[in-house]
Amino acid sequence: MADRPKVCFDRILPRDMMRLQMTKPSRPGIRRAISPIGKTWMNGSTLRVRFMGGSSAEKTVAKEQAAWWAQVANLKFEFNNALNAEIRIAFDHNDGAWSYVGTDCRSIPLDQPTMNLGFLDGGTAAHEFGHAIGLAHEHQNPAGGIEWNEEVVIRETAKSPNFWDEATTRHNILRKYGADQINGTKFDPDSIMLYFFPASWTLNGIGTKANEVLSAMDKSFVAGAKMYPKTGGTTSNAVELTVNAKKRMKASIGKAGEEDLYRFTASADGRYVVDTSGSTDVVMKLFGPDSETALIAEDDDSGYGLNARITAELVKGDYYVQIRHYRSQSGTGKYTIGVRKR
Repeated sequence: MADRPKVCFDRILPRDMMRLQMTKPSRPGIRRAISPIGKTWMNGSTLRVRFMGGSSAEKTVAKEQAAWWAQVANLKFEFNNALNAEIRIAFDHNDGAWSYVGTDCRSIPLDQPTMNLGFLDGGTAAHEFGHAIGLAHEHQNPAGGIEWNEEVVIRETAKSPNFWDEATTRHNILRKYGADQINGTKFDPDSIMLYFFPASWTLNGIGTKANEVLSAMDKSFVAGAKMYPKTGGTTSNAVELTVNAKKRMKASIGKAGEEDLYRFTASADGRYVVDTSGSTDVVMKLFGPDSETALIAEDDDSGYGLNARITAELVKGDYYVQIRHYRSQSGTGKYTIGVRKR
């Protein structure tokens, strides 16, 4: 069994299944990894959690290890068993350990789990909550240097406890993310998002170890500008935007890593445009209606120049807009923002 470790697998939405992995970043910048673009929750979100079964001991472990992330990231977990909870956890011992990634959880029917904790060895629950907040497997980091012995990996994962076919193994283990699909850091051999793999699975005879706690890089990354910095605030201090205002609101990214949060009310169904202007390169996310966790769209350069622009058909309700600098680790600058109904 030592040569056939228990391996977590990401649950992938049909639109993302077996996607071609690009190899070149879309524009110059640091190599990115670990967090697939477009799957992070709004910074400062409260994620509700519902248990779909499980013993008291299993639930306690899940709560304790979820708290590891909440201690460092600008996120909260509320274990209130809400019927429309963003994260819904089953404990099917015959279904392994898995989770959908980040905001993909919102696409799953409410009567189905978004995570399964079929085993709770070591830091398994923390690993799965890492997926739930938007992190990918570290062994699929394009900056990683794992030299897989593909024939052995495919043969061993076809056996217990995984029983995977070749396509599944290639998707879950062998295929790396492309540099333009993800945000992140250099390869981290200590990451809790890296599972144990035996040396026999690699060409150079170098395996990985089981990581049962968050690494220093895990903590700094999720608390950093690409994920959930504490400087991002919460929806309670979002700045109000007026639809069809005569003047655009002036704003700025005052320091590296800062994220600005706005809200507006769509008083009628229709097409709305939210955009920025100015010379600052910003990225925008739109959430709603009446939800800080339901991601509608994310945009970088659809506006004029390096500005962000989102056009969407919206129903009546309250919406949230999150703005950050494209180079969130170093960028600052002024911009204006406005929202109008067409």
